[in-house]
Amino acid sequence: MPEDAAGTLAAALKEHAATLGFSRCGITTPEPSEQAAFFRRWVARGYHGGMGYLAREDAVARREDPTLTMESVRSVVVVTHPYHQEDPPGVPDDRSRAVIARYARGRDYHKVVKKKLLALGRWLEGETRGGAGSTAGSGAGHDGAPVRAALPAGSAPPPVRARAYVDTGPILERDLARRAGLGWQGKNTMLIHPRAGSWFFLGVLLVDVALPSDDPFAADRCGSCRACLDACPTGALLGRDADGAPVMDARRCISYLTIEHRGPIPEELRPLMGNRVFGCDICQEVCPWNRRFAEPAVERDYAARAAWEAEWDRDPDAPDDDGEAACVEAGPIRATIPTTDGPALVDLMRMSEEEWDAYTRGSAMRRAGYAGLRRNVAIALGNLLAASATSDPEAVDALMAALSDDDQVVAEAAAWALGRVAGA
Repeated sequence: MPEDAAGTLAAALKEHAATLGFSRCGITTPEPSEQAAFFRRWVARGYHGGMGYLAREDAVARREDPTLTMESVRSVVVVTHPYHQEDPPGVPDDRSRAVIARYARGRDYHKVVKKKLLALGRWLEGETRGGAGSTAGSGAGHDGAPVRAALPAGSAPPPVRARAYVDTGPILERDLARRAGLGWQGKNTMLIHPRAGSWFFLGVLLVDVALPSDDPFAADRCGSCRACLDACPTGALLGRDADGAPVMDARRCISYLTIEHRGPIPEELRPLMGNRVFGCDICQEVCPWNRRFAEPAVERDYAARAAWEAEWDRDPDAPDDDGEAACVEAGPIRATIPTTDGPALVDLMRMSEEEWDAYTRGSAMRRAGYAGLRRNVAIALGNLLAASATSDPEAVDALMAALSDDDQVVAEAAAWALGRVAGA
């Protein structure tokens, strides 16, 4: 592709990315990552915790070199999609209400961003090879001429090969984003843009089209700031290593513990979790760049879900609360599904698995599983009881019921929580 045509195509690609709702778009090469050695050291130290898929040699190698994931890749397109929203009044200070990470309060971002990335890939195919993704006038260059008109003629060009990733594949998204000029990795390990902070998702599109690369973001603008390091309740953020890469011990990270970790959470970390039951935003909340430049979400699907009424058919073979077969004539089950915006802990603890299924459908919260969320909520209730001057009967009742949970991790967390009752 001629250099001027490639430049025109890259500019048009970025314009189209903006029409899809992406706040920024950068392009880099698929060269091996400069962070390869750091990532191997990070895994060797066990900082990945129970996320064994990160330590598999094939996955490590593919993170180091994108061409092992897609041999024909010529360029890497990286986009950002903002998701910031304010906490509801009273959260997180009201210990009786659950804190859910901002990114998980609405529709699953993996689904939202990937759909847009695939649309961007189809557009690129239409512009470069006249595929089905092209539309009349789409992708016009700055002079009004279609980009594909400037490309070499071909009788039957092959389709564009593209592979989309949204925090799900063996690639180092943040390093690629830095190389694409979209920011630097802060001490909290997040990618930070100097005019947007870090409240955004990253999407990566590997394509077999050669596009001009953007200048990498070279500066580290964290300076001597320690806001995130000092605010992390569990001490999961360890600063930068000798090569300047930010280090996090996932085994101590509240986000990891409440989402990825399976089994009991170490007792010494439980009081430090407070009322955070899915994810943790503390290291972003205290970042000066976010306090000044955070971009609000414009995607309606990211908005927190309000409480709603759900209904489903009763299983005639399922036992009722007394162990007897439920009556078919009893009718459908109806339940109020809590909000994701600071829901009451007791409401989450009382949810049946059917209610949890409705609560997390289409949401990133599904990742923790029913038992995982109940474990987290039990710990949060224990922290509430420990901080209360008087006992909370509703919290105690919900925990007492959880003592007989079929999942021993949940039952153990409930027993621990009841032992936290002030004065017990």
